[in-house]
Amino acid sequence: MYEIPSLPYGYGDLEPYIDEETMRIHHSKHHQAYTDKLNMALEKYPELADKDLTGLIQQADKLLPEDIRLAIINNGGGYLNHSFFWSILAKPSDQDNQPQGSGIGSLIEQNFGSYADFKNKFKEKSLSLFGSGWTWLVLNSDNKLDIINTTNQNLPPAEVKILLGLDLWEHAYYLRYQNRRAEYVEAFFHVIDWKKIDSFLN
Repeated sequence: MYEIPSLPYGYGDLEPYIDEETMRIHHSKHHQAYTDKLNMALEKYPELADKDLTGLIQQADKLLPEDIRLAIINNGGGYLNHSFFWSILAKPSDQDNQPQGSGIGSLIEQNFGSYADFKNKFKEKSLSLFGSGWTWLVLNSDNKLDIINTTNQNLPPAEVKILLGLDLWEHAYYLRYQNRRAEYVEAFFHVIDWKKIDSFLN
């Protein structure tokens, strides 16, 4: 049985960028609902419960029975995407939140020219997504960074390493930002845990 992970911070710790009420509902209601529906689908096929969930979704046509395939893709994706999202957020500090050192900071400069240029490209990609989904910073097999979108709760391609992800479903931001997605994306950069992102490169 899957369980939603505990947050490494309090619901109100990301204020003023992500509000406490949104975090509470997002984690305890939305993420919990994905988890409950994932577990419900897996109950019919207990032999799948110990399998790698990412692998099951990425090879859904081969590995998942047809009657639960869509439920696992949608709710398993929701479970995995949110679990990752919580892990790369951190309480904001008074200092400008930018990556430091030779890890992700250097890769960003090599691939985008500057952190400011990366932010602009990430924001543009986020605002280009129609409807619900995610914007991701990923590392390709050739060790180059790319910014991609996925719709709904779909996962990024199996051949990339996920470094950063932003939830662009309206439930992630509508209480504070309403239809102002651009403000939410800008706020997101204040609560990224860049040390955590660095750890994914090791």
